[in-house]
Amino acid sequence: MTFNFWRKPIKDRLAAACLFAVCIQIMTGGPLAGAQSFEDAKQTETYNLNDFYFDTVVSIRFDTDQDGEALLQGCRDICTRLEQTFSRTDENSELYAVNHRESDHVEVSEPLARLTQTGLDYYEISEGRFDITVAPLSDLWDFKSETPSVPPEAEIQNALRKVDGSAVHVVPEENKTGETVWYLDFDREDTMIDLGALVKGYAADVLSAYLKEEGVLSGLINLGGNVYAIGTKEDGSAWKIGIQKPFDTDIIDAVEVQDQSVVTSGVYERCFESDGVLYHHILDPETGYPVQNNLWSVSIISDSSLTGDALSTVCMLLGQDAAMDLIRHTDGARAIFVDNSLHKTECE
Repeated sequence: MTFNFWRKPIKDRLAAACLFAVCIQIMTGGPLAGAQSFEDAKQTETYNLNDFYFDTVVSIRFDTDQDGEALLQGCRDICTRLEQTFSRTDENSELYAVNHRESDHVEVSEPLARLTQTGLDYYEISEGRFDITVAPLSDLWDFKSETPSVPPEAEIQNALRKVDGSAVHVVPEENKTGETVWYLDFDREDTMIDLGALVKGYAADVLSAYLKEEGVLSGLINLGGNVYAIGTKEDGSAWKIGIQKPFDTDIIDAVEVQDQSVVTSGVYERCFESDGVLYHHILDPETGYPVQNNLWSVSIISDSSLTGDALSTVCMLLGQDAAMDLIRHTDGARAIFVDNSLHKTECE
């Protein structure tokens, strides 16, 4: 049996995202109308964006009394710019150029440097389990293929030798005018960076900050499992966001949030079954195989979607006991763990 949502055509994924957005609207009690709760507010309208960026469906819905179409275009421009920076597969992106570098001292933009440093920080926090140099393994497993399969052991071991987060260094330098110039230094020429576990969270934070700055008081941003809730509902109550039941379309839990992010990582997102074994996209950089620890999903509720994105993957890699200890020592984050018996555990 193969679970193949992510190998469906883009139009099918967009339709599924729209259905999920409807479910969120039902859970939250109707249309978004946060701005209308203020007596001096102008007439607001609801605007929607459903498109495909970061290899996932992006759905944005908000109310505004301003030029909503211009704000939608602003969101598209942000997504396009971030893709041009962080895409590992687009030959015109900045990260692609870094991964196909001719020098081991590469000047990069500040966003790329800072997101790389975030990845390296979580590499240290997780004692190497969260590794942004896992790209050779990701390419080998290729969970986006129409016919995914388990790679030969020799190829896994060869790819594994190229995975080494300690070989990447973010180096800020001051130029002659006193401005900071950012560089990435590499100890090895075969090191490749993959920021896919962080980009959606970073994008959600950038998009939410942009909309808030433009006066949006109420809205939802959904980037394929990364949900950011702007403001509150029109009655001032928090948004209620559903958490998907693994390998199902039902909701296993719901959380109330206000100006917060809910990010879920799960083994059901991109996976296939072979000879009775489930193989999924969360790869263990120690073994080269999908991590096996009886966790099916981890949801992180936090103020920053980037924090949630990183922590949800880190927790999946660490396993529940170590992950719960990490959450208890992380300010402003709480987690919901679902194991392979569909048992739910909350931690903060």
